[in-house]
Amino acid sequence: MERLILPLPGNEAFATRLAALCRAELGGLETRRFPDGESYVRLHGDPRGRVVDVVCTLAHPDPGFLSLIFAADAARDLGAVEVNLVAPYLAYMRQDKRFQPGESVSSLSFARLISSTFDRLTTVDPHLHRHPALSALYTIPTSTLHAAPYLADWIAANVPSPLVIGPDEESEQWAGSIAARIGAPHAVLRKVRHGDRQVDVEAPDLSRWLDRTPVVVDDIASSGRTLVAAAAKLAGMKPAQCVVVHALFAEDAWAQVSRCFERVVSTDSVRHPSNRIEIGPLLADALLRNLRD
Repeated sequence: MERLILPLPGNEAFATRLAALCRAELGGLETRRFPDGESYVRLHGDPRGRVVDVVCTLAHPDPGFLSLIFAADAARDLGAVEVNLVAPYLAYMRQDKRFQPGESVSSLSFARLISSTFDRLTTVDPHLHRHPALSALYTIPTSTLHAAPYLADWIAANVPSPLVIGPDEESEQWAGSIAARIGAPHAVLRKVRHGDRQVDVEAPDLSRWLDRTPVVVDDIASSGRTLVAAAAKLAGMKPAQCVVVHALFAEDAWAQVSRCFERVVSTDSVRHPSNRIEIGPLLADALLRNLRD
C-alpha cells in the first residue's frame, strides 16, 4: 500500500511535490481553533496499515506545534503502522546547553517531545553546535540530509567563475565541499560575535580572486547580521551572490541582506521569495530508502 503524506498548513506545496516524487497519496490536514483558542485537527486520508509522513518545516514552530502532535497521534490512533516527521528545517537547535543558571535546555526538551510522538525524523542540515549528531538528542532514528550538492550545482549553473565564501570557521568543511564539487576555489571568513545581533567579520587577502564572483554560502539566514558583515568584506570584488539552505530571515533581515548582494538564493526548505533550489528530490530519496530498509 502506498504511503500517505500529510502536510501541516503552509507546507502544502512542498508536500505535493514530495508526494509526486514518492508516488505517495497526498492527504490533508484540517486545522482551526475553537472559540476558546484550543486547536482542532482533522485528517483527510486513510492512514490504516500505512506509513504516514507528516510534513512540517519548523521555521516558526510554536504556533502550530500542538496541531503537529495532534495530527501524529490521530494518524497512529487511526491505524498507521508508522508515523514519521519530515521537517525540511528543524527548530530548537540553538539552546543546547544551560548558558545561564535556571535556563531551559530547549533543544533536549524539544527532542524528547518529538521522539515521544514520531517513529522517525528526516531533516536537512540541522544546525548542530555542541552535539556531533541528532542521535545525541533524539531517541528515534533520524536521517540528516545535506543540501550542499544542490547548492553547488545551482552555483555551477548560474554563477560564472565563482569564488565560494564561507562566512565563518564553522563553514570551512561545508564551503570546501561545495567548491570541490564544482572545481572552484574557496575562502573562509572569521566571525567574531558580540551578541545575538552584533557580529564582526575578518577576511583573508582575497586580492588574487578579483576576477571571480564571490558567492557567500551559509546553512541558515536568520538575523542576517553575519551575511551583511561578510558582504562588507567583499567590497572591490565583483558583485557578490548569496546562497543559503534555510531562509528564515527574521524581522528586517531580508531587507538588510538583499541590499548587500546582487542576488540571494535559498532552497525551498522554508517558504520564502528567495527560493530557487528544490530539495524535494533529496527528501524523497531518503523516504524511499527508509521504506526499502
